[in-house]
Amino acid sequence: MAKVFVIDVARCTGCYNCQLACKDEHCGNDWTPYAKPQPETGQFWCRVEEYVRGAIPKVKIHYISKICNHCANAPCIPAAKNGAVYRRDDGLIIIDPEKAAGQRQIAGSCPYGAVYFNEALNLPQKCTGCAHLLDHGAKLPRCVDACPTDAMRFGEEAELAELTAGAVVLRPETGAAPQVYYRNIPGMFIGGTVYDPVREEIIEGASCRLQSGGKTWRTATDEFGDFWFTDLPVGVFELAVDAKGYRTRVFAALKTDESLNLGDIALDACD
Repeated sequence: MAKVFVIDVARCTGCYNCQLACKDEHCGNDWTPYAKPQPETGQFWCRVEEYVRGAIPKVKIHYISKICNHCANAPCIPAAKNGAVYRRDDGLIIIDPEKAAGQRQIAGSCPYGAVYFNEALNLPQKCTGCAHLLDHGAKLPRCVDACPTDAMRFGEEAELAELTAGAVVLRPETGAAPQVYYRNIPGMFIGGTVYDPVREEIIEGASCRLQSGGKTWRTATDEFGDFWFTDLPVGVFELAVDAKGYRTRVFAALKTDESLNLGDIALDACD
């Protein structure tokens, strides 16, 4: 049965251990017939990307580790000539470094940008899932083994079924059927701080109601006057903020193409 990766974004601290471990395993090491050495610069077969949402002072950051998706419908396989790219029985996609020499189109076929072209070696290269280690008894690829928070998991698809349930894959519209699953990728957020401009004090416990497409989210400001609506889908929202003794403040047509920090929101006292 095919192996899969499961990456829990909520557990990732952005330590970059997986990226460094990949470099340590593949730079300067020739693992033919699975891979020639990875260049020290220019290629990241395991790449940690930082995502910053919102604006100061309401900012949230998360990290996503990206590797070859070892797709079930891998477009790199038909793009290759002479069987230079193939799928192993365990589901890992391998670029044969001998047969793939000069086949630049293999790199261009990947919709995820996970295949690089090594100009010095005249060779397309990518993550192998550390197939050379697995063949010699290792249970995990180096990236997974190096993760201190268990944000990265690797194993038989059936064994990880509980984790893949409800998980997502990147760019499913490609039809490539990735075998790398992601959990807890944060959605967008809307946040702000509610205050009384006359007293120059924050307002704790102000009611915040967010609506979109017939759905309603509710929260209240905390002891700092802050409120957050998190994990929102992309869409158009209306926000109403009110508190006892104050006029309601309404924000219409809030678009969550990106996360929104509404900043300081002044409520006027009722007459």
